[in-house]
Amino acid sequence: MDKEKLERLKKIIIEKSFKYCEEPCFKLTSGAISQYYFDCKKTTLDPEGAYLVGELLYEIVKDWPIKGAGGLTLGADPMGAALMHTAYKYGKKIYHFIVRKEKKKHGTSRWVEGVWEKGDNVVILDDVVTTGGSVIKAIERAREDGLNIYGVIVLVDREEFEGMKKIKELVPQKPVIAIATRSDILKLYNKSKLVELKTINE
Repeated sequence: MDKEKLERLKKIIIEKSFKYCEEPCFKLTSGAISQYYFDCKKTTLDPEGAYLVGELLYEIVKDWPIKGAGGLTLGADPMGAALMHTAYKYGKKIYHFIVRKEKKKHGTSRWVEGVWEKGDNVVILDDVVTTGGSVIKAIERAREDGLNIYGVIVLVDREEFEGMKKIKELVPQKPVIAIATRSDILKLYNKSKLVELKTINE
């Protein structure tokens, strides 16, 4: 991946989406308590953040034989849109799809909304992985609608509760990629705090 764009994206995540406390203090969707909190929608819905997410996602998938990309609403939605627009800019069509939280009860009665046909190769996206629950639901529902999961890409792997491991077990021999990890973000966060402290002391 483009190192300059990746480093800038990490800085935006720290500025807009990352919170840290010395003792576990953040309650997660799973009910667990953690030292770390990522609200990545503040990054993926930021103009520069969305641009960088689209560029980095496209760099990963540009040679993959895929029809679309998306995931469980809401975390995956800005990522899928960013990738769709970036791909089009470079002359390629990658359709953004949305996986519903509740199955459509009328019309086509399907989980996945978008432009696709049964058998299409798709990539599942998500902004943050903790337990992997959202990605796993998206995979299962996309498969139920007849889509073929070609790979999984997440913006941040929290490196807790074996989320990525569970995803890899569900899609063996498929690429499962994290653009950034908690370790990456924490390292940069600590470095920035040291710089701030040095500046204050000077």
